[in-house]
Amino acid sequence: MAIHLISDLHLHADAPWLGELFRRTLRQWAGHIDALYILGDLFEYWVGDDDDDAFARSMVAAMRDFSRHTPLFVMHGNRDFLLGAGFAAASGATLLPDPHPLQACGHRYLLSHGDALCGDDSAYQQFRAMVRQPAWQQAFLQKPLAERHAIARHIREQSESRKQQDGPSEISDVTEDAVVALLAANPGCTLIHGHTHRPAVHHHALADGERTRWVIQDWHDGRAGYLRLDDSGVSAHPLP
Repeated sequence: MAIHLISDLHLHADAPWLGELFRRTLRQWAGHIDALYILGDLFEYWVGDDDDDAFARSMVAAMRDFSRHTPLFVMHGNRDFLLGAGFAAASGATLLPDPHPLQACGHRYLLSHGDALCGDDSAYQQFRAMVRQPAWQQAFLQKPLAERHAIARHIREQSESRKQQDGPSEISDVTEDAVVALLAANPGCTLIHGHTHRPAVHHHALADGERTRWVIQDWHDGRAGYLRLDDSGVSAHPLP
């Protein structure tokens, strides 16, 4: 038995292979692991728990089936920060704060989506601060559903356009200062996050010794993966 962690699936109807892989993975893991943690950006975007989109509803239904057998935990990402109590009730998932401490299999971990650690991207951090405000979210959720979808698609198109024009950007990665500060505030923890789409294992020098940071494999361009926590620690695995 073990705990599995996934992140950055960006599920959406335009990529049906992602939805099918997610369903298949949930069926295979249900009842065979101790818990599943999804560390943000499960969906490409989420415009509110009242969304009646058929694809999103089918993913939530698959999660509900899974959560009947295995504890399921979900953290907000930068694309699906509007996941709320309605989603949690429908999916059977427990929503987590970011960051979230976890003690498992004799080890101490700190879980995060990772976007708050990208301190060099000042424009994004300003946007993040705005959309995480309850007043902004309340105003957005009062808009008609079609308008919310249009806004989300526009933001997505802008983001994809910048990626194609500029390629991978250093400011979209975490900063050493932010990582060290977070680890220093959580002694003894191994940091696990997603968001950056740069799966790897890193080592950071702190006053109390070397600490480890794992970045989860995103699900993109036919690639997918997960991290496994067990008695031996952390290990990375691909999904076929």
